[in-house]
Amino acid sequence: MNESPDGAVSASAAENPRPSSQKRVFNLAWPVIGESFLETLLMVVDTWMVAQLSTAAVAGVGASVQVLFFIIAALMALSVGSSVLVAQAFGAGKLADAARLARQSIVWSVILSLPLAVTGSFLAGPVIGLFGTEADVALIGKEYLQVTMATVVVLIVLMIGGGALRGLGDSQTPMRVTALANFVNVFLTYGLIFGVAGLPGLGAVGSAWGTFLSRLLAAVLLLIVMWRGRKGVSISGRRNWLPEFSVASSILRIGVPAALEQVLTSAAFTSMTAIVATLGTAALASHRIAFNVLSLSFLPGFGFAIAATALVGQSVGAQDPEEAAEATAIATRWAAIWMAAMGVVSFLLAEPIMRLFSQEAAVIHDGVAAIQVVALAQPFWAILFVQSGALRGMGNTSFPLRANAGGIWSTMVIAWFAVTYFNGGIAQIWGVFLITSPIMAVILWKRFRRSVREWSDQANENTPTFPQPEPVVTQ
Repeated sequence: MNESPDGAVSASAAENPRPSSQKRVFNLAWPVIGESFLETLLMVVDTWMVAQLSTAAVAGVGASVQVLFFIIAALMALSVGSSVLVAQAFGAGKLADAARLARQSIVWSVILSLPLAVTGSFLAGPVIGLFGTEADVALIGKEYLQVTMATVVVLIVLMIGGGALRGLGDSQTPMRVTALANFVNVFLTYGLIFGVAGLPGLGAVGSAWGTFLSRLLAAVLLLIVMWRGRKGVSISGRRNWLPEFSVASSILRIGVPAALEQVLTSAAFTSMTAIVATLGTAALASHRIAFNVLSLSFLPGFGFAIAATALVGQSVGAQDPEEAAEATAIATRWAAIWMAAMGVVSFLLAEPIMRLFSQEAAVIHDGVAAIQVVALAQPFWAILFVQSGALRGMGNTSFPLRANAGGIWSTMVIAWFAVTYFNGGIAQIWGVFLITSPIMAVILWKRFRRSVREWSDQANENTPTFPQPEPVVTQ
């Protein structure tokens, strides 16, 4: 793609027809789904290897990972903000601005991660101590968290690089890099845990070092790709590497609400675990299994939501509301189809799924009920995921924050009342989502439709004031 001096796309580039909206949605969504699946599978494999050491090792690493979930959710601020801004600049044909934003995103990822790395390393012990674990578990958790926090800059650069590439419409490169890194991680982690092939045997903390080294490889490969360039956008050259506060402000203005949404959602599911824990060990075990099933069923929704964010962002840059609406409709439809299909499968196979994890009658009984309730809510979650992603592509991350955080915390409050005052069980706790998720889906769907309608009216009046927040001023 060629670019004129003012950053606009040249006529020759404009003559090349783009793929259909449906093809663009799928080209973005399926690699994200694959990448998320690989990450989930890697977590399972790592857990299995650590479990070969001892129960204390699993518990210690588990406590650290729980902390990391919150940190990763907070880091979404940079990833989402970068992806949206790059997508909007790319959609407008301003490739120089897209490259500048990509460079600045990487610069600020390093600047913001360094204090986090230092602080996290020093506070790893006290943070793990909050879990009230036994001494041997706390020691393992502390060592694991120290390594992970000290090397967090690599994780942030990896997230930022992937977000910028998705903003350009390239989700296949992050997936391929992740696949290679995960493959390397299995061998590195195994060798560093057990001391195989000349590697030092570090025990449970070897898992942290293996993950870091594989992520470092992935980050280097991603930066090489971005340096060489994708779709006419490259981070190569000497310009725009000094920190620009205007760019940081724009990234955080979009990203912080998205990050807060993730943190509040993670906290809500943590509180849900605490509510289930009051029902006993069997209920807690079945809840954990149901949650794993839920995590896998969410993958299509997440993939199509990220596709919607990138494509709507590009449509905003091109000032094309009809294209934004079309891409979102396609992503919503296919997310609903895939998640509904997974819901049907998990509903019908709920008992065999539970028997893969446990043979206890009480665990199986509660788990089947939870999985079947979760299955019924799948289409509504698909809608709210994609509509939230589309609104983020418009630069509006505050409304999904209010709608999703408000909805899930309302769910937790109702679930607590159901257990505390009405003797509810795990099926009733998960069943509350059958009430709240359709409401959340409708609210987000209506808000996106209204936003597109207002955007279209502005375009017809030749007053293109959309989107908000305003784009970064080009230097």
